[in-house]
Amino acid sequence: MALYDQLFTDLKSALRGGNQPRVDTLRFVLAGINSAQKDKNVKQPGVALADDEIVALLQKEAKRRKEAIELFKQGNRDDLVQKESADLAVIMEYLPKELSREEIEKVVAGLRAQGFDDFNSLMREAMKALKGKADGKLVGEVVKANLGA
Repeated sequence: MALYDQLFTDLKSALRGGNQPRVDTLRFVLAGINSAQKDKNVKQPGVALADDEIVALLQKEAKRRKEAIELFKQGNRDDLVQKESADLAVIMEYLPKELSREEIEKVVAGLRAQGFDDFNSLMREAMKALKGKADGKLVGEVVKANLGA
């Protein structure tokens, strides 16, 4: 089942179950996906979003939620922290599991062995290899540590 279909099916289930916070989050996510689909149809009529494009959109939404949580924590807004955390939990259900720091270190070490020894080239290749599987901030930390910077 395509990711979009899964999201839509889960929205219907949440509506039937009366889970309003989940309904709100899924509606918001689906609205963003539909908007991206319309933008893509303007450029390429009749072409649907692929699952990897939908995952990229979900990752952006997850990143926004994480940043909002940090800002709300600084502002002592625990009510909004809880709401954003609940939204993030729903979004994370549809994202592929992220790699651990050790797995990222193995990939970076392998790339370093291939001859990438400056930060920019190593980071670029690591992000290509880990696209959608790891947070860019964590990859950057691992690359810096590997280079001894």
